[in-house]
Amino acid sequence: MRGDWMEEKCGASWDTSRHQAMRKDGSLMGVKHAREYVDILRDLTEAVSAIPNSFTFFEMTKEEWEELGEEERAEVMEALADDVFYGLGQQTDIRVGDGAVVYAAKHHVIEVVQGDNVTQVVRLI
Repeated sequence: MRGDWMEEKCGASWDTSRHQAMRKDGSLMGVKHAREYVDILRDLTEAVSAIPNSFTFFEMTKEEWEELGEEERAEVMEALADDVFYGLGQQTDIRVGDGAVVYAAKHHVIEVVQGDNVTQVVRLI
């Protein structure tokens, strides 16, 4: 998912060793972080999983979502967190279900917002 999305939306390729996208000119783009990516991904997965209707990010219907088993749902939410993390390197906010995920670079965090409230914060450093 990530590679296709990056190529289509950003014209960038993926550098798996750095967990960042690379522009065609070779420069890196993306969310800057000092924490281990696996830890950020775990926290972001938990955060996006708490957003009502987050599965609609992948254009899934409620019926399709409900047909998935627990393990499959967890995989979809991890893929969502992964895609959102890298998407935030291109744009600072992304709609997800009934909420949004916002990259606050100045504060080195990713915020999950529902309505006017920040419901979760994922530290990047």
